[in-house]
Amino acid sequence: MNARVRRIGALAIWVFAGWVLLTWTRTWGQLLVGVVLSLGIALACAPLGDVAEPWQILRPRRLVGLLLLGGEALIRIVRANVSLARRIWLPSRPLRSGMIILPTAMRSEGGLTAVGLITSVIVDNQVIDLDLHKHELQYHAVWIDSDTPEKNRENVNGPIEKRLKAAGVR
Repeated sequence: MNARVRRIGALAIWVFAGWVLLTWTRTWGQLLVGVVLSLGIALACAPLGDVAEPWQILRPRRLVGLLLLGGEALIRIVRANVSLARRIWLPSRPLRSGMIILPTAMRSEGGLTAVGLITSVIVDNQVIDLDLHKHELQYHAVWIDSDTPEKNRENVNGPIEKRLKAAGVR
């Protein structure tokens, strides 16, 4: 199969998946509009460069890695939300918030994006900035455990990066 056709197909599938998630409506008209828009956007964006092919998710090793990543993120999201709720309901609990700069092992744009988005969904830490040249992420953290970047990395972006690497993201 032609590389351009594969790229257009991959883009169309990703755009259509995003369309379905954003509209959350599954009428025939809505799906048809989504297909037409997906193909149009895929045709327009195909010359811009390579795209991850969605069928690569079906590789067993990658699928297991993504499932473990989803589980890790879900556990961290629930834990962070419960912790934040307790801090709000019990104002006597201490608050040690601040800005932290942490090293990242991710080198690709996709890897950096994934780490930034996934760690920002966890309410304890929100990505503020990233330095591509120094391979660092800056976070606003609700609770800072340690003064050392290595220890903070173990609590913030380290586990997510480990799961992303297991899923094949670099």
